[in-house]
Amino acid sequence: MAKYTNVVRLKVKPGKQQEFESLFSKADNLEGQLLHILARTGEQNYVGYGLWESEEKMANAMPLMIGLLDSTRHLLEELSPELGVTDPVSGAVVFEKKLMRPLLTE
Repeated sequence: MAKYTNVVRLKVKPGKQQEFESLFSKADNLEGQLLHILARTGEQNYVGYGLWESEEKMANAMPLMIGLLDSTRHLLEELSPELGVTDPVSGAVVFEKKLMRPLLTE
């Protein structure tokens, strides 16, 4: 069974970044989720990323993921009239490479 991934792009209202990051970081661990990342890609821009055991596990968790986004919507700016406040995509993982490098010590 192939792993699955979801990505969502968001823009946070000015001055609301800390509140948004706090809400996002308190999200529950979801069944089948292998990785949950929030990356700040600009002053107000973020990308949320999830890696899942399977498409089924991700689909089962979708209502909870939407709930997380709903809890932050008051902090988000519209990306465009077509998209609204989120730009989500998901799909099957087609390539994965684990890079394990030793820590550098001085």
